[in-house]
Amino acid sequence: MSNRITSYAEFWPYYLREHGKPATRGLHYIGTGLALLYLFIGIFSNATYLIFVPLAGYGFAWLAHFMVEHNKPATFTYPGWSLYSDFRMFALFVTNRLKPHLDAAGIA
Repeated sequence: MSNRITSYAEFWPYYLREHGKPATRGLHYIGTGLALLYLFIGIFSNATYLIFVPLAGYGFAWLAHFMVEHNKPATFTYPGWSLYSDFRMFALFVTNRLKPHLDAAGIA
């Protein structure tokens, strides 16, 4: 019997629980913000900056998981849903709408 998650509705609370510590989420926000900045610069000014998009995004996220949360990044098992959820969590954070999702996932 497999424990593999088969729907995004099931994945989202799992993803949030894997990012339960505020410092983990904070490092993700820094990485996602920098990735978006480098993407913008790369598209509109200097394409060389595009190399920094995945480095910033994944670098800060993986640092958070290995050094703060002490778990395996969801990217390794669910790459598509994980990437989407990184941006979803970031968007909910910057619009101050993340707390109800954290509460629903059981994160204090």
